[in-house]
Amino acid sequence: MENIRFFIDSLFQYQYLRNALFAGILVGIICSVIGCFIILRGMSLMGDAISHAVLPGVAIAYMIGVSFFIGAVATGVLTALGIGYITENSKIKSDSAIGIMFTASFALGIILITMRRGTGVDLWHILFGNVLAVALTDLWITVVIGIVVLICIVLFYKQLLLSTFDPVMASAIGLPNKLIHYFLMLMLSFVTVASLKTVGIVLVVAMLITPGATAYLLTYRLPVMLGLSVVIGVFSSVVGVYFSFIYDVATGASIVLVASLIFALSFFLSPKQGIIYHKIKSYSRKNATEI
Repeated sequence: MENIRFFIDSLFQYQYLRNALFAGILVGIICSVIGCFIILRGMSLMGDAISHAVLPGVAIAYMIGVSFFIGAVATGVLTALGIGYITENSKIKSDSAIGIMFTASFALGIILITMRRGTGVDLWHILFGNVLAVALTDLWITVVIGIVVLICIVLFYKQLLLSTFDPVMASAIGLPNKLIHYFLMLMLSFVTVASLKTVGIVLVVAMLITPGATAYLLTYRLPVMLGLSVVIGVFSSVVGVYFSFIYDVATGASIVLVASLIFALSFFLSPKQGIIYHKIKSYSRKNATEI
C-alpha cells in the first residue's frame, strides 16, 4: 500500500510520470483495437513485420531532419506493399515474403542508425522505448494518432468486420478487400509510430497481439473482444508503468510482461477455452458416463 500511495503522490508531483501514464494508456487502447483485427485476420506475423519495418524510416527522418512520423509511416506502408507484391508475383508464400522484407528493413534501419552514432539517435530507446522520457510533443502525436485510428475504426467497422470474417461475401457485394487490407496496414503503421516511445519497435508487437489474444480466449463476440482487449491493454500499461517507476526497471518490458501474465491466466483459467476448464469438463463427463 505504501508503494501505491507513493506512486499516486508522485503522479501529482512529476509531469513526466503523468505523461508516461497517459501515453501508456493511449498505446494500450489503440494497440488493442488494431490487434483484434490483426489476430482475427491471421496477420500476427504481418504486425511483427510492420513494427520492425518502420526502423529505417525513423532513421532516415532523423538524418534529413523531418518528423520521424512521416518516415516511419512511409517505410511501414512500403513494406506492406512489398510483401503483397512478392506474394502476388512469385511462388513464395506470404510468411516467407514477410520474413524477407521484415529482416531486410530491420537490418537497413540498424545500419543507418549505427552510421549516425553520436548524432543523438538512440538505438536502444527506438528498439525498446522509454516511456518515462515521453515529451509533451510525443504525447500530442500519440493523442492525434489515437483519435485518427479510433475514428477510422468506427467509420469502417462494418467493412472491416465483413472482410475479416467473410472475404468472399465482401467481394461479392463490391467491397475492395485489397484496399481494406492496405488501410489496416496504414493504421498498423500509425499505431507502431505512436508506440515507439512507450514500448519500442521490438516489443510493440506484444501489445498488438497479447491483449487481443487474451480477449479471444474469453469471448466469441467481436464487440466484447474489442472491449476486453482495451481493458487488458490499459490495465497492463498502468501496472507496467507502476512497476517500472517503483522498481526502476524497463517500462516497455514491464508493460509487456504484465500483459503476458494476464494471457497465461486466461490460457489456463478461461471459462470458454481454458486448459484447466476443459480438463475439469472432460473429467466430469467421464465420471458421468461411468456412473
